[in-house]
Amino acid sequence: MWLILALLSAIFAALTSILAKVGIEGVNSSLATAIRTVVVVVMAWGMVFLTNAQSGI
Repeated sequence: MWLILALLSAIFAALTSILAKVGIEGVNSSLATAIRTVVVVVMAWGMVFLTNAQSGI
């Protein structure tokens, strides 16, 4: 189970980087960093709820 989650995490990290280079060419670098950060935070919270770990908050 954890191997699958680790692989998905690596895939999403790679996609974030690729999409940032391709899709955000004309955007300010600070804004691009903020967008990437939001994507990572959403994915992280998704994993928290997927693994039912929110009770540890």
